[in-house]
Amino acid sequence: MKDLFSFFAKNQSLIYKVFLFIVSTLLLIYLLPKGGQFKYNFQKGKPWQYENLYAPFSFSIKKSDETIKKEQQEIRVNSIPYFDFNTEIIQDVSEKFRNDVEKKYIDSLYTTSKTVVARLGERIIKDIYENGVSDEIHPFEKDKLIYLKRGNEIEERTYSQLFNKENLNKKVREIVEKNNTVDVQPLLYTLLNEAISPNVSLNTKLTEASINAELKALNPNRGVIEKGGRIIAKGEVVEGGKFQILESLKAEYQSQIWSKNNYLWLLVGYSLLVSLVFLMLFLFLKKNRPEIYHNNTKVTFIFFNIFLMVFLTTLIVNVHADYVYVVPICILPLILKAFFDPRLGLFVHVLTVLLLGFIVPNSFEYMFLQFIAGIVTILTVSELYKRANLFISVGQITLVYVVGYFAFYVIQEGNVQTLPIENFGYFFLCGLATLFAHPLIYFYEKIFGLVSDVSLLELSDTNSKLLKELSNKAPGTFHHSLNVANLAEASANEIGANSMLVRVGALYHDIGKMHNPTMFTENQVNSINSHDEMDPKESAQIIIDHVIKGIEIARKNNLPDRIIDFIRTHHGTTLVYYFYAKERELQGTADKEDFLYPGPIPFSKETAILMMADSVEAASKSLKEPSSTIIDEFVEKIINNQMDQGQFLNADITFKEIQLIKKVLKKKLNNIFHLRVEYPE
Repeated sequence: MKDLFSFFAKNQSLIYKVFLFIVSTLLLIYLLPKGGQFKYNFQKGKPWQYENLYAPFSFSIKKSDETIKKEQQEIRVNSIPYFDFNTEIIQDVSEKFRNDVEKKYIDSLYTTSKTVVARLGERIIKDIYENGVSDEIHPFEKDKLIYLKRGNEIEERTYSQLFNKENLNKKVREIVEKNNTVDVQPLLYTLLNEAISPNVSLNTKLTEASINAELKALNPNRGVIEKGGRIIAKGEVVEGGKFQILESLKAEYQSQIWSKNNYLWLLVGYSLLVSLVFLMLFLFLKKNRPEIYHNNTKVTFIFFNIFLMVFLTTLIVNVHADYVYVVPICILPLILKAFFDPRLGLFVHVLTVLLLGFIVPNSFEYMFLQFIAGIVTILTVSELYKRANLFISVGQITLVYVVGYFAFYVIQEGNVQTLPIENFGYFFLCGLATLFAHPLIYFYEKIFGLVSDVSLLELSDTNSKLLKELSNKAPGTFHHSLNVANLAEASANEIGANSMLVRVGALYHDIGKMHNPTMFTENQVNSINSHDEMDPKESAQIIIDHVIKGIEIARKNNLPDRIIDFIRTHHGTTLVYYFYAKERELQGTADKEDFLYPGPIPFSKETAILMMADSVEAASKSLKEPSSTIIDEFVEKIINNQMDQGQFLNADITFKEIQLIKKVLKKKLNNIFHLRVEYPE
C-alpha cells in the first residue's frame, strides 16, 4: 500500500495527463455525430476521381433540400383554405333590419312604402348571405377555390363569391334602380350597413391541419437505385442528378453503418482517431514545449479550449448547419498565441480543425477555410495589447473567409447568379465574435492564472505599487532596472522574441534588493561600502539572497509565474566572482559552491536576453574611459564568459541570435557613453 501511494505521489503529473487524455477523448467521442463516415470524398462541379461506382445496395434517391422546400411552398400556395359559415348571424341581421325599418322609416319623406323597403332589404340580405359576408383581408386570388363549412357540410366556392361590406352601396344601388325605388337608396343603405355583420371567417386550425397533412404525405424521395446499378463513372463531373444520387448514397450509408452490430467498431474507430490527435498534441508539447508539458494547468487550459470549440460547433450544427461559420474558431490560435507562442497556437488550431472535420457538413471546404484563416490569424495578430491590431486582424480574417467562400461557390456552381449573399453575413458575425477575445483573455487569466501581453502592459506601468516602492527604497536599482529593460527590449525586437515580456521581466528582476538596498553599490550614496567590514562569504550570501527575496516579494504581490521566472534565472548559476576572489585572497582557497547563484539557468530566449542585458549594464558602470573598442571587447567578454559556463544551454537560442544581441547591446552602450562636446565655462 505504501509503495502504491509512493508511486502515485511520484507520478501524479503523468497520471493526471493520462486522466485528462481519457476524459477528453470520451467527451469528444460523445460530441461526434453518430454515423459512419462515407469513404468517398466528392465535390459538386468536380470530376469523380475514383473508379466506376456501383450501388452496393438498393436505396432511394433523396430530393434536394431546394426541391423539397419548393414543393412545400407549392403545397402552401395551392392549399384550399377552410372558412366557417355562421347561420345564426343571418337571423339576427334580419331581425335588426326589420326593427330599424319600423323605427326610422317616415312616410312623409318617401314615396316608396315601408313594406317595399322591408321587402327590398330582406332580398338584399338573402342575396349577400347566400355565400356569406366576410370583413377579413386575405392574399387570395379572386378565383381561388375555398371550402365553406356550414355545420357538418362543406361546400366549394371561389374567394370572390364571399361578399365584402365595401360592396354594399353598389348592391343597394343595383336593387333600387331595378325596382324604381331610388328615393329610399340612402335609407336602405344606412339601415343595412348598421345591421349587416360578417358571418364567414377563416378556420386557421382546419386549414393548417390540411396543409400539414399534405406536407407529411410529401415523398422525400424521387426514385430508387437498384443494387448493382452504375451510379457514376470515373472522370464524370459530379453535378445535378449525379450529385443528389451520391448525397443519397452517403446518407443511406451513414444511417446503415451506425447499427447495433457496428456500434462498437465505430466507437473503436473514433477512439483511435481522436486519441491520435491528442497524442500528437502531447508529443509536440513534450518535444518542443517541455515547460508547458510539465505544467498541468497549461495543458488543461489547451485541452479545455479545444473541447470548447468542438462543443460550440456541435451545438451550432445541431441547431442549424448553415450557421457553422458563425463559430469564431480563430479565437483559439489568437488566445494561445497571446498566452504562449504562434507555433503552438497554429499547431493546436490545425488539430482542432481536423476534429471538426467529423462534425461539419462539406468538411473539405470548411477545413480549407479554417486552415487559411488560422494561418492569417497567426501571421497578422501581433502585440494584442494594442487594440487596433485586433480590429485590423479580424478584418483580414473576415476577408479571407469571404474570398475563400466565394471561390468555392464559383467552383461548385459555375456562376454567381444564385450566390447566397446572406451567407457572407455569417462571416461578419464570426468577425464580431472574434473580438470577444479580449474579455475572454481576461477571464482565462483569472481562472487559470496565466498572463497575456495585455496584463504585461499593465505590469510595465512604472507607477504601479511595487515599482514605486522599488524606486523609493532602492532608487539606484530602479534606475538600473529601467536601463536593463531598454537594452533587453531592443535585443528582443532584434531577434523576434517577446519584447513586452522581457521588458516587464527586466523591470521586476531585482525587486529582491528592496530587502537590504544599501548592500548593493548602486544604492550607496557615499563612499562607505558595508561589505568592507564583512566576511566575503557573508557578503556573497547577501548578494545571492536578493534572488530568493525577489521571488518571495513577487509571490506576495501576486506577480505571474512568467515574471517570477526572470527573477529566478537572471543570474543563472553564475559565480559572485568579486567576493569569491576576495575569499581566495584572504584564505588562500575558496569553495565555489559558497559563491554560486542557485539557478536555474535561463530556459527561454527572453530570460537569456535579460541575463545578458543585466550583466552588461551592471558591469558597464565600472568602465573608466569607455570607447567604442573598449565597449565592444567588454560586451564580447561578458557574454562569451556566460556561454562558456553553459548558461544558455536550455534557452533555445542560436549563435546567430546571440551575435545579434551583442550587436544591439554594443550599439546601445555606445549611445549611452558617447563623448559630449565640452562647452566653455
